[in-house]
Amino acid sequence: MYIGRTSDLKRRLKEHVENQSKSTKNKGPFVLIYYEAYRSQRDAYIRERKLKKFKNSYAELKKRLKYSLVG
Repeated sequence: MYIGRTSDLKRRLKEHVENQSKSTKNKGPFVLIYYEAYRSQRDAYIRERKLKKFKNSYAELKKRLKYSLVG
């Protein structure tokens, strides 16, 4: 799983798929199975920080995506 934020999801996914991102280079293949959209950049930043910092938030997200993460 990869957690990040961007203002252009299609471009960012393409970068990951084409190994143009240092953080995920050679760790693919990548498939988008879930995303959250926010009108406020601040809200998006806060959500990203919670997912990365608090293991409970991350664990709850994994539970919600249980069947999407298989295979």
